[in-house]
Amino acid sequence: MTPNIFKSNPYSFSTITSLYISLAALIFTNAENIIQIQCLGVCFFEEMILILFSAKSLIVSFLLFIFSFIVIQIRVQKTFLNRIRQIYEDLNFKSDFLISTSSIVPNMDGLIEDLSELAKIKKTEIESLKREDEYRKEFIGNVAHELKTPLFSIQGYISNLIDGAAGDKELLAKYLKRADKSVERLTYIIKDLDLITQIEASTLKLDISSFNIINLVNEIIEELEISASKKKIKLLLDNQFKGEIIVSADKNRIQQVLVNLISNSINYGKEKGTTEIIFQSKNDKCLIRINDNGLGISEENMPRLFERFYRVDVSRSRSHGGSGLGLAIVKHIIDAHGESINVVSTIGIGSEFSFTLKKS
Repeated sequence: MTPNIFKSNPYSFSTITSLYISLAALIFTNAENIIQIQCLGVCFFEEMILILFSAKSLIVSFLLFIFSFIVIQIRVQKTFLNRIRQIYEDLNFKSDFLISTSSIVPNMDGLIEDLSELAKIKKTEIESLKREDEYRKEFIGNVAHELKTPLFSIQGYISNLIDGAAGDKELLAKYLKRADKSVERLTYIIKDLDLITQIEASTLKLDISSFNIINLVNEIIEELEISASKKKIKLLLDNQFKGEIIVSADKNRIQQVLVNLISNSINYGKEKGTTEIIFQSKNDKCLIRINDNGLGISEENMPRLFERFYRVDVSRSRSHGGSGLGLAIVKHIIDAHGESINVVSTIGIGSEFSFTLKKS
């Protein structure tokens, strides 16, 4: 069986190849004498061994072996090892192989492991780039669609007014109100996009202060009671904490988070349902839970729930207005505080969003 000369390292490859060359040269240089003894037919093997292992033959073979080894090793080093070393350095990939190529005997088993690891890393990077490219295309499409809807509405109303509807005071007032609503939606989208960009670029500075989270929730409930009453939804506040829970956070941003979450529970809640805000104190943290008995969210939608412009129910979501960036902003704000937000939901039963804040 032919030995696997590549298995261990280039050193063994050079050694074994040089031995083969030396042996072939030894036989070739003594071919005439070997043929002569074979023709005579007398003690062939004994005579051949004496010829091959004579001092002169051994010296020639040894010198040829040294010369072959040096030439082969230099060529292997230049054409193989140095190029691989350069690839490692270009990739800034640290490994035992990179260190061992400076020695005579590099670790080829380590090279195989490194190449497998590099292949996995590059495969992961390629898959990540593909996902990011798909996400970018989807995001651009969503932005275009969100901006297009109100812009076309404004354009339509203005065109009608130019074509003569401006003379009708009733139509004029009606179209101006609708155009104003579309402009308002455009403003929401642009402001929310600007906010997300600031948070992601880490240019948004949080104004951290201490405040009573229970008072803040009471104020939000008062603001949203009218929209909740239209769907006969009850907004309930946990009575366990009647005093105060002082938290340390950006009050305006947390208000934005709570308004978004409570508004969503109203918009997607069922008629005559309930939305309850519950507080739980855990050591130095305060857990705020907003749960409802609404439609619920399917499991397939959960992983993408906090993506920008992602809508669980497109038709119903757009009918409620807004920018489609609410939950994305909520997650960014909570992340900026170094806290976490979670969601648990069951179709037909309801949903619960919860997040933590540091107590002051």
